[in-house]
Amino acid sequence: MSVLFLDFPGGERDARVQKLARTGAHILPTELRWPGFFELAKKEKPYAIAIDFAQAPSHALETADYLAKAKETREAAFYLLQVPADRIDIVSKRLPQAKIVSDQQLAAELVEAEKQAQERARQKKEAAAQARKNARTRAAAEKSPAAARAAKPSPQKPKKSAGKPERKSAPPKKKKKTRRATHRSGRKR
Repeated sequence: MSVLFLDFPGGERDARVQKLARTGAHILPTELRWPGFFELAKKEKPYAIAIDFAQAPSHALETADYLAKAKETREAAFYLLQVPADRIDIVSKRLPQAKIVSDQQLAAELVEAEKQAQERARQKKEAAAQARKNARTRAAAEKSPAAARAAKPSPQKPKKSAGKPERKSAPPKKKKKTRRATHRSGRKR
């Protein structure tokens, strides 16, 4: 479980990543360069994506829009940092599911998102364990003939619908006779 942090490299990005890592989230910093960010997103399947708009707002908007529509990342939570005031309306229209947050708000959101992601992972793990348990009991029932007879449901006849007569299928259509090829002499082959 991880958070994809998209920003151009620099001292400010490294400081932010360290600050966000203190929340307990696994932060994956990468650049806003195609196809690197998308390959990493496909591989890691992040539960949240944070994009910094400070250095290249147009590029960041296109990247966020692409990730929001991609099959692999559309379920992730999107957080946008340092969105310029003149771009807020455009960003809100193109990315209605994304939250525009500050660094402190992002840290608080990630703490909550990390708890939710851990809870989902726990539920998946429990469901998988239950499925394995059910499979083992079915396999044991199949090996034991007495248990297998008890486990099998009794065969039931299909119910007829009340009041409606049964439709009979139409008889098969007759095949058309095809002409046989004739030889020049007029004889059939």
